[in-house]
Amino acid sequence: MSDEVTLDVRAYLAGELPAIEAALERAIRTIEARSDVPADQAAAIRHGATTGGKRLRPILCVTSYTACGGDGVDAVYDLACSLEMIHAYSLMHDDLPCMDDAELRRGRPSTHIEHGEPATTRAAAILIPLAATQALGAARALGCEEPRARRVAMLIMQAAGAGGMVGGQWVDLLGEGKALGTEELDGLHRMKTGALLAASLEVGAVAAGASDDVRAGLLIYGRAIGLAFQIADDILDATASADVLGKNPSDAELEKSTYVALYGLEEARDRADAEVARAIESLRDRGVESRELEALARFVVERGK
Repeated sequence: MSDEVTLDVRAYLAGELPAIEAALERAIRTIEARSDVPADQAAAIRHGATTGGKRLRPILCVTSYTACGGDGVDAVYDLACSLEMIHAYSLMHDDLPCMDDAELRRGRPSTHIEHGEPATTRAAAILIPLAATQALGAARALGCEEPRARRVAMLIMQAAGAGGMVGGQWVDLLGEGKALGTEELDGLHRMKTGALLAASLEVGAVAAGASDDVRAGLLIYGRAIGLAFQIADDILDATASADVLGKNPSDAELEKSTYVALYGLEEARDRADAEVARAIESLRDRGVESRELEALARFVVERGK
């Protein structure tokens, strides 16, 4: 394994975090200053978007952009945080009593516990168009011509919409109490988890003006690590405590199908590893040289080990 990536991925994540957090704070302050966003919803947005986390999606976007030759400093982080805004919406809705009924998120009270269900439901929903506005402005600031800037915003909306996270949440609800097979479970998580992870890579590539071939490779990479990420999540949900997770494991209580229930722990880990290998192969096949992306792919499954 002489070609194995030796990058300290945790140090890389930590190094990118301050710029991501600064961009997110800029975006939240812009939202708070808008006259068309009620104060209770702005407060819920701030709570839901600032609960911490590794900020994997925006970091993937920045890393993809850089790997494709992009250069834009602050503006690329402003673009990347639009993906974190979509992620925040999904967590705020996932935690609602009508979905996972989770009282904790990353060790803190969930947004609906602090700000109530009505404000949280509305605040999360308006994060979707606000993220589109954020992405469009950031893409223009990066120098993208108008068709490419609109393409960037459209990719984020597609990942958030009925064919992505919103649709995935709906399918997730329909699947409670049912034993889903491999194809159904893969389809659910390609929408709910994988769509935004894949969009993070594609948005970075499009903003940097990457070739169609490179963009296709990054899309395959994103979809593969999306599945690997969800399998690792299922492993953690089955094996880790609430103290480790920062939330109460809920899949078994809600009678949800998981990769652990479907395959068992060892086979689930093997499947996650296979998806990571597929992701890395897609980069190398298209000449995308990025130690960071390869290390991030491996990091996705290391969380579940």
